[in-house]
Amino acid sequence: MKNIILLTLLSTLAFSGFFKESEVKVDQVQKEEAARLCKIYTKKASDYKAEMRDDQFAKATLKNYVRLETKYCNPNS
Repeated sequence: MKNIILLTLLSTLAFSGFFKESEVKVDQVQKEEAARLCKIYTKKASDYKAEMRDDQFAKATLKNYVRLETKYCNPNS
């Protein structure tokens, strides 16, 4: 019985280290993707604002670009 408990405890500790490392990698990949999308939507918003038409659809499109820019540039907001 002691061996089973010891084996369970050791395997739990061994596997928990691997999951922590993979979570860190996933977190890093997500941050890199957010930074990439931040650059894209910042450029799209500024380019679109410079050349946009004067109607409600253009304003809605710009508002969406700004929303996405805010989402990816400030992920904790």
